[in-house]
Amino acid sequence: TQSTWGYQNPSIHKALSELYENGVGHVIVVPMFPQYASATTGSVHAKVMEIAKEWPRIPHITMVSNFVDDENFVQAWEAQAKFYLDHNQYDHILFSYHGVPERHVRKTSCRDYCKLNSSCCATLNGENMFCYRAQCFETTRRIAKALGLKDSQYTQVFQSRLGRDAWLGPSIDEVVKTFPSRNIKKVLVFSPAFVSDCLETTVELGVQYKEMHEKQGGEVWHLVESLNSSPKFIQCLKGIVEKHTPAHHQVPLPQ
Repeated sequence: TQSTWGYQNPSIHKALSELYENGVGHVIVVPMFPQYASATTGSVHAKVMEIAKEWPRIPHITMVSNFVDDENFVQAWEAQAKFYLDHNQYDHILFSYHGVPERHVRKTSCRDYCKLNSSCCATLNGENMFCYRAQCFETTRRIAKALGLKDSQYTQVFQSRLGRDAWLGPSIDEVVKTFPSRNIKKVLVFSPAFVSDCLETTVELGVQYKEMHEKQGGEVWHLVESLNSSPKFIQCLKGIVEKHTPAHHQVPLPQ
């Protein structure tokens, strides 16, 4: 296996070059983005193709687009939330995803399926399988179902909005501002677009929006940690690789 970074070292080019030089016949690319977006997973796929097209011999390359429907992925989030839900009672739960401009979502629409309304993302299907928004809703539905949540107990929001273009909504700012009028004081927050904690989780969600919530009278703002190196998430990654590995190439791993 090779671990690599899109904008840091070891680079994608370095990692792929080592695999190529070792004569690897099948490369499985698993971007660490649960939901497909052209700016994230799509950019990784494009980089891999850009590098591989220069090789005299191109091995079989499998590129994983998303893993929102992986049961181990859902169970990993369920396990992360268990401590909080077992020891606290919350007025409301937020599922916050990194935002993208609406135009990015429309570009991935198949046969003009995307309407950016509740009906077009009500299910994840062949028409919207590459729609970031639809995959976020599917992720939320799966985690909420695993946790036994009712629709009224949670809201899906988007964060990290930049510029003047229309971005996916509702934004987390808009929703948090409604909490005082709804008597929502104790909040649990998930960020299922990230598998590892980063500035968008620990600082933006964990500090900035906590301060916003507290300034308007909120009492509790708990952020569920990202999956990081949790056992269930490692199992999820192992399963993804095995799923895309031909049976005759699989080697039993130590338990």
